[in-house]
Amino acid sequence: MRQHLVMGNWKLNGTKASVEALIKGLTPAAAAHPSVQVAVCPPVIFLGLVEQLTAGSKIAYGAQNADVHESGAFTGENAPSMLKAFGCTYSLVGHSERRTLHAETDDVVAAKYEAIQKGGLIPVLCIGETLAQFEAGTTNSVVETQLKAVIDRCGIASFENAVVAYEPVWAIGTGKTATPEIAQAVHAHIRQYLAGFDAAVAAKVQILYGGSVTGATAADLFGQPDIDGGLVGGASLKVDDFSQIIAGAAK
Repeated sequence: MRQHLVMGNWKLNGTKASVEALIKGLTPAAAAHPSVQVAVCPPVIFLGLVEQLTAGSKIAYGAQNADVHESGAFTGENAPSMLKAFGCTYSLVGHSERRTLHAETDDVVAAKYEAIQKGGLIPVLCIGETLAQFEAGTTNSVVETQLKAVIDRCGIASFENAVVAYEPVWAIGTGKTATPEIAQAVHAHIRQYLAGFDAAVAAKVQILYGGSVTGATAADLFGQPDIDGGLVGGASLKVDDFSQIIAGAAK
């Protein structure tokens, strides 16, 4: 049976004081719900601090991005092995903000996914459609294309050590949330698509929902058969909100 995973994406937010308060505040919530995996993705500059603060807790953590290179003249980038050295378990890859703001194509995302796995981390592959694509009814084909780029480069077996996060772009930071039924339908399609390559791998892979998850919506969303938790944005910056989401996953 797949375990629920609740992961916070802090994006470009935080201070040393707020990071300390967040981790200390979340530690009891993570401990209270051992059936739920809890992770956070802070800005990379806080990884050393998070490493210290999470010691002895059940909170895992990851990076928001990783480079395809292990070393070299790539100013401002971080290699997967560097992230691993600071105790990261995960790295996000293909988040819609990276795809849009940094022009990361499906091919770039697939290359980063490969580098993240080779560096010893678990890639959290973010896929999803824009509002225009959703309204045009092309959601399924969009997510298939995004998945296929990774399968073509890394193979379906790579998903044995990966997480998929479905994030409808129209629901990120907008306060709009796909209904549990809409989200479940897309999650089921993702799993069905992966099963076309390998049913056993598809049955095991965690598929998270990302898109304005709150404490109020978490239990209904995570109660769907193919939704295995959430990639949480703004609510992960608030101890009470994120704790409620963890509790919702435990239900």
